[in-house]
Amino acid sequence: MSGSNSSAPGSAAPAEALAFTVHSMPAPRLDDAAQRAGRRKLLLVLLACAAPVIASYFTYFVIRPEARSNYGELIDPPRALPPGLPLRDLQGRALATETLHGQWLHVVVAGGACDARCEQALLLQRQLRETLGRERDRLDKVWLVVDDEPLRPEVAAAVAAAPPVTVLRVPRDALADWLAPAVGGALEQHDYIVDPLGRWMMRMPPEPEPARFKRDVERLLRASASWDRAGR
Repeated sequence: MSGSNSSAPGSAAPAEALAFTVHSMPAPRLDDAAQRAGRRKLLLVLLACAAPVIASYFTYFVIRPEARSNYGELIDPPRALPPGLPLRDLQGRALATETLHGQWLHVVVAGGACDARCEQALLLQRQLRETLGRERDRLDKVWLVVDDEPLRPEVAAAVAAAPPVTVLRVPRDALADWLAPAVGGALEQHDYIVDPLGRWMMRMPPEPEPARFKRDVERLLRASASWDRAGR
């Protein structure tokens, strides 16, 4: 029929196509505030790691009144173990300085021939450690041999007896970068105390009194009880 609509009833006109435009997204970037927050978090982590060591030294040097009557001479600031110190065992094998980290050390310095002073120092080492009782495993005995002289058989047997002494050879000149005697003295005249981080922090007078020496060591062990542990 003329004038009639030829489209099917109910049919709709074609929908217009929808077009989407995707824009490139900006690369993610930390703003200044986020960077500052990240640095603060890193600083807090570092402080958390260092806090036990700082606290133990603060306790020993500042809080405890008895710290002011120490027998040994405090080294201020403590002198760090040089990472390149040429250490060798008795078989001539080179050792990393990290082998001396991780525990309190009672250090004796002497030549391999080990004179009377050396023998007395090694005896004091053994006696002092044993008198510490249950805390003795927190203190290691170290003998630094500053020449190439062989150890006398009887001395070698004594330092090998359990618990053994850690015996290492190191040139005298190189050792002077770490340990030092009192003015006018010699390295061999003193006993040295080194903390678990490898820092020389106390020097005993020549021919130290065992009881007073022991009191200093006990104070150090008490002050570091929260972060030091037995064994390396």
